[in-house]
Amino acid sequence: MRLWDVVRHPARLVVLGFAVAVLLGSALLSLPFATESGRSAPLMTAVFTATSAVCVTGLVVVDTGTYWSGFGEVVILGLIQIGGFGIMTLASLLGLLVSRRLRMRMQLGAQAETKAIGVGEVRRVVFGVVRVSLAVEALVAVVLTWRFADGYGEAWGRAAYLGVFHAVSAFNNAGFGLFSDSLMRFVADPFVCLPIDTAVIIGGLGFPVLFELRRELRRPRRWSIHTKITVVMTVVLLTGGWVAVSAAEWSNPGTLGGLGTGGKLLAGLTTAVMTRTAGFNSLDVAQFTDVTLLMHDVLMFIGGGSAGTAGGIKVTTFALLGFVILAEVRGNPTVHALGRRLPADVQRQALTVALLSVTTVTASAVALLALTSFRLDQVLFEVTSAFATVGLTTGITAQVGTPGHVILILLMFIGRLGPITAAAALALRQRTRRYERPEERIIVG
Repeated sequence: MRLWDVVRHPARLVVLGFAVAVLLGSALLSLPFATESGRSAPLMTAVFTATSAVCVTGLVVVDTGTYWSGFGEVVILGLIQIGGFGIMTLASLLGLLVSRRLRMRMQLGAQAETKAIGVGEVRRVVFGVVRVSLAVEALVAVVLTWRFADGYGEAWGRAAYLGVFHAVSAFNNAGFGLFSDSLMRFVADPFVCLPIDTAVIIGGLGFPVLFELRRELRRPRRWSIHTKITVVMTVVLLTGGWVAVSAAEWSNPGTLGGLGTGGKLLAGLTTAVMTRTAGFNSLDVAQFTDVTLLMHDVLMFIGGGSAGTAGGIKVTTFALLGFVILAEVRGNPTVHALGRRLPADVQRQALTVALLSVTTVTASAVALLALTSFRLDQVLFEVTSAFATVGLTTGITAQVGTPGHVILILLMFIGRLGPITAAAALALRQRTRRYERPEERIIVG
């Protein structure tokens, strides 16, 4: 039994699975006892919240901690876990499927059959994702539970609930919180911010990278190029974002200005981490300078690692395009990265994913500008956050109206599944051309 025999159209299966999860989540959140008031939530509120949870985004039109009942919060937590687990598992399996399918083309028939993905590999991926997810979430939940109980006087039962909820939300890069101000009340508390930051980073690396790091952590020379690029780009973007945000907001009285040096550095780090598509905020996003908002747009659009809970076009896509540009500037006929030659088809896939993403964000921003009276910086931030499944907002999410909410729902769904399914579909659709047309160059630039 092989996965390819069971799933002929994996990209369609992924989309269908997440659509069903959104519908079921919307139905549960529409129940009267899902809200604190005991009245059924409006359909748009239920659908928006379910989509945001399944797509691990974090954008909300109502306050999670006060609007939804305990049942509603548990439903949201379950949708987050399903969404994060599903993304890591399905993306990892699609990666295996693409790898094996392409390898099969270079093998003889009988030999190729032995390279297909078997039940054993599927089980290894699924159980691996479960173990990593539960281990990280449990460890972070323990630390947060202790802090909420010991440092803030919460009863141990309530502290455990808060710890588990925020640990699951953080590892899955969802950004849902039970506090009305997200993490702003903990802006200078390292015992709350750092565990959440750590969970966000680990979840955003992606299961293939985590699995390889567990086996080869002390032998970086043996890391695959995918792991090397993901780790290096993550460190570069986190460090660069930390320095840039801290410098831009250091004297801003609405954000870092009122904090001490240690608090400023911690808040700057947390802010940089959350652009990895987590959605928590320890500073008031609406008070950011224009420079910081634009930096957020760029970092959110890039996102995190492939086959992880982070969104965006992914750091590997961004890095690959950089290698392509570097090779073209140098006049090299082929593209090389870290001692390896990058195939032309992978370059085309990265370019396609990036340009489709730019087009989607641009078109959505134009549509939202036409439908609302908000400024361009607010709208661009909102649509980028939705598409990259970040969940950060300048505070306009609930005010964009029903047409705007529909746009954001579609953006979250497309942004969560689009890059994964598009990359897999492009790779699986490769076919050999039996002839070539005459070559002719066009003028570029």
